[in-house]
Amino acid sequence: MEVQADGGNCASPLDGFLRFFGDLPDARGCNIIHRLSDILVLAFCAVICGADGWVEVETFCNAKLTWFKTFLELPAGIPSHDTFGRVFSVLDPDAFEQRFTAWMKTLSAGGKLIAIDGKSIRRSFAHAWDKSGMAHMVSAFVAANKMVFAQMKVDEKENEIVAIPKLLELLDLRGSVVTIDAMGCQREIAGQIIAGGGDYVLALKDNQPMLNQKVRALLDEGRLESFKEMRHGVIESTEGDHGRIETRKVWVSDEVQWINLDPPWPGLASLILVESTRQVETKKMTFRRYYISSLKGTDAPAMAGHIRGHWSVENNLHWQLDVSFREDERRIRKGYAAENFSRLCRIALNRLKSDKTAKVGIKTKRLKAGWDEYYLFKLLTT
Repeated sequence: MEVQADGGNCASPLDGFLRFFGDLPDARGCNIIHRLSDILVLAFCAVICGADGWVEVETFCNAKLTWFKTFLELPAGIPSHDTFGRVFSVLDPDAFEQRFTAWMKTLSAGGKLIAIDGKSIRRSFAHAWDKSGMAHMVSAFVAANKMVFAQMKVDEKENEIVAIPKLLELLDLRGSVVTIDAMGCQREIAGQIIAGGGDYVLALKDNQPMLNQKVRALLDEGRLESFKEMRHGVIESTEGDHGRIETRKVWVSDEVQWINLDPPWPGLASLILVESTRQVETKKMTFRRYYISSLKGTDAPAMAGHIRGHWSVENNLHWQLDVSFREDERRIRKGYAAENFSRLCRIALNRLKSDKTAKVGIKTKRLKAGWDEYYLFKLLTT
């Protein structure tokens, strides 16, 4: 069924959301009275408009029943919150992710900074005394678009090193720079990024003890001598806010020949030292962080931009999911439901960010979608 969205041109959910998600396999058995495509559309619209759980999804859809019937058949009406929960608990998360990635591929990520980072859904465990089942989502965030391009669930944070290679397989890495925290500083991951036509900037810690020791010793010695004997680039910046002053210096050297490892680290071309000094009133603290990269040369401003771009995932993804979508408060935990609801939220967040017609923040866009049916329909169908 189609609806006239603007008084002249006909539009349909098949033109937008369902063009990518309409062929999801239905894992339910017999006696199905609600179409999966209808359930997907209803849940997507409800989440965009502020629903944070299945009861809220059902309540929103019942409030908008007359409007939904203008373009969905809904022969059995609005599903109950239990039905929504059951459907998303058995919905194949890998198939859902494949459709999500296909949709995001329509927005080119080539030549961009791709930050890979993980986030736990803190209340997704089954029992308060056992939090081992907490869902942990690993996402590939494209800084330029401020959108998630792919994501994958792991059972625990330690399993990120298993998920990251699978996540990289979903992405077009050509011409991109991939940044990952120390958990992803692995030879196989570095080699996979290089083979895919991208470059990497990887944080370095004790999970690579020999490499970490050699890089720290070389860069600390260079810092002690102001890098006079090393080919390097450097940039310094100072920021102040709420009584805190932070000075950050970034040194980049391409003298990787001093890092003798057998076998050699794939694509290693530069070493980075970041020194941050924070002063709050009379207290001063200095921190150092170390990175390795396949990027050639000593372009410190560009390298500083890549590192700061990785940190932006905290504000542009994790913070918005926690504040705008209340992800850490959600108690959905049955089957695949926590993972799939999280993916619904990321789909909604990406769709709201990609809309440039409303010059307001994400929270206000969600309110507008709930108040303005024409705006919600446009988000659904374009």
